[in-house]
Amino acid sequence: MCGAGEGLPNRWSVEFGSSRNGAPELHVMLAEYIYSESPETDMTKVSSHFVRGNDPKKFASMLVNFMGKCYPGEDDTAIARSVLMYLSLGNLRDANLLMDAMKEQLKSADLQFPTTDLIQFIMYLLQTLERDAYPLFKTLRQKYKTSTDRDTVFEEVLDEIAAKFYGVRQQNPLEGLFGEMFKM
Repeated sequence: MCGAGEGLPNRWSVEFGSSRNGAPELHVMLAEYIYSESPETDMTKVSSHFVRGNDPKKFASMLVNFMGKCYPGEDDTAIARSVLMYLSLGNLRDANLLMDAMKEQLKSADLQFPTTDLIQFIMYLLQTLERDAYPLFKTLRQKYKTSTDRDTVFEEVLDEIAAKFYGVRQQNPLEGLFGEMFKM
C-alpha cells in the first residue's frame, strides 16, 4: 500500500502545485505515514520526504524517536544522512533547524546528543557552508574521511553539496584522459 499509494498524490502536486518537488505538506504527511506504518522503517525513504517537506522540527522528533530504536552506533549515521540530504538540496537553513531541534528535544528528554567524529564533521560542515570556504570544505572531507566512509553514499552526496554551495563539479576520471578522444 505504502509504495503504491505514495507516488500518485505527489506526482499530482508536482504537476499542479507551486513547488517543483511537490507540496511540502504532502511530503511531511507521507514521511509520517511511512514511518508509522512500515514494519521495517526505511529511513532513507522517510528522510527523503521530510527534506522535501516544511517541518524540520517534526523531522527532528521522528529522528529522536528512531534513535531509541536503531542499533547502537547508528544514531549518528541517521543524523548525518538527514543533514546531508537537506544540504544536497541546497537547504542549509533547514539542516541547521533540524540539528537545533534535535539537540533541544534530546536535552528535554534527558538524552545525550551523539558526540562522534561523524557528528563533529557535520557540525563543522554546517559552519563551513555558511561562508565561501571551499578550501576548508575540502580539508574537512580529508580529515574526516574515515568517518564519512562509513556510508558509501556520503561521498557522492558531499560531491553534490560541493556543486550546490561552491559550484565545484567532480571530474569524471575518463574525461581527463579520454575526453578529447570522445569529442572527435
